[in-house]
Amino acid sequence: MTLYDWPRASAFGRVIPKNKIYEHAGANTGLKDLFVREVDQIIWSHKLAPETVNLAATKQVAEIQVFRITARTATLDTSVLRAIDKAIPSPLIFEVAHGGRVRLTAAYKRQSEADSTRWVVGDYFQGDWLPEDAPRAPLPVALNMGALYERLLEPLVAGQTARLIPRAASGFGEAPQASLTPSEAERPLSLEERIAQAEAIKTQTREVERITARLGREKQFNKRVAINAELRAAKQELERLTGAHPGTAVTND
Repeated sequence: MTLYDWPRASAFGRVIPKNKIYEHAGANTGLKDLFVREVDQIIWSHKLAPETVNLAATKQVAEIQVFRITARTATLDTSVLRAIDKAIPSPLIFEVAHGGRVRLTAAYKRQSEADSTRWVVGDYFQGDWLPEDAPRAPLPVALNMGALYERLLEPLVAGQTARLIPRAASGFGEAPQASLTPSEAERPLSLEERIAQAEAIKTQTREVERITARLGREKQFNKRVAINAELRAAKQELERLTGAHPGTAVTND
């Protein structure tokens, strides 16, 4: 995982008052309290646009905004990020800073097919915490703004999926092997397909953990037998999902 050396021409540096987010996101009292507890400052740090990164806009991605959030806690609630995403009609990349460390966080964000004025925001993917003074890499090579957005998201999706797979494989013995057909193995997955896989693995991992916890609490033998059968089925589905995952490493080559 890496941090990016955002182009100097893209620097924006505007502090965003929390009340502006409240206004545009329709924040209720609970969400406002969350911002107060968890967010120190929000800075609209960079604007990646055709005129600042010399890449053509696409129909789906005209610009990408970079927001830097100075957090009061190490575990920033995703409701905070979702509120900001709701307030800003553009794809966002977050730099979350806390205690001398920083990490990238983002959700895949696209315009609704039914209503182009609405934006659909998926699950959030988080990078590793890195020191504030960690070396920063140049932006990944891309042909246009849409491709740049995908190249920025790909390492986050791949990294979070890679962290999930060791948990998913626990209890199976050997790690699951890929079960792709030749045609599937040759065809690179789109970003949306990668995200769908990552979200499915995350959901199924939680389901296995939920059933395992139920099994641990249950004392009656007959009920344990039924829960065990449910757990085996859930693990088999998780093994199928992780076995079909065509690797998690994504490079910027």
